[in-house]
Amino acid sequence: MNETSRVHYAHRQRPAAWPLAARAQQSGKLPTIGYLGATATSTQTQMVAAFAGRLRELGWIEGRTVAIEYRWAEAPPERFAEITAEFARLKVDVIVTLGGAVLAAKQATSVIPIVFAAASDPVGSGLVASLARPGGNITGLSVQSPDLAGKRLELLREVVQGLRRLAILVNVDYSGAVLDMREAQAAARTLGLEVATFEVRRADDIASAFEALKGADALYVCADPLLNTNRIRIVTLANIARLPTMHAQRE
Repeated sequence: MNETSRVHYAHRQRPAAWPLAARAQQSGKLPTIGYLGATATSTQTQMVAAFAGRLRELGWIEGRTVAIEYRWAEAPPERFAEITAEFARLKVDVIVTLGGAVLAAKQATSVIPIVFAAASDPVGSGLVASLARPGGNITGLSVQSPDLAGKRLELLREVVQGLRRLAILVNVDYSGAVLDMREAQAAARTLGLEVATFEVRRADDIASAFEALKGADALYVCADPLLNTNRIRIVTLANIARLPTMHAQRE
């Protein structure tokens, strides 16, 4: 297949629901799902509603046939490790999460099934061995859409008349964001733009990055849990700098 945007389902040989149902029968208690989200945004709220709705359709009614422990990191990525370690102590039957939290879940347990709703580069980030045969206790959806970076820059150029200098803000410790960065850099060169990339690894790096990117005509933010959690800070600094900014996510 030659499509540049794909969604793969990395399936295990045994479905994630099998251990959940089996453990419930053995223990006599409600099977428990540990649900970990990065931040309680509108998008995450919609995902939770869709998740709970589909569970009901399959006969898993919260409080009656299944228990769900919801957690939101809402802060530094270190919270992912704390929450997934808590899930391991609680001995939940399955962990449901996405993005940067998946690696923390993998480090917390090799026994509890882990299902990720979306990960941009599960193979490159070491979550699974391959898309066809993920192996281990992890499965989920791989969402790769490199063509969107070029489209976002085209829209940005339409809005910002005379765009010549583009700044890119990226958390280089997140493999999905690095892929987005590379696609944005390539698309910017195709459009004849000057590109300056500013790397961050923690929230404290954001303010200094804005100090360094003065002179840019616009900013492209590569999505990842760190920058999404700090989106209000980024938007505030961009407004102060009067810097048009392109984000990957609506919130």
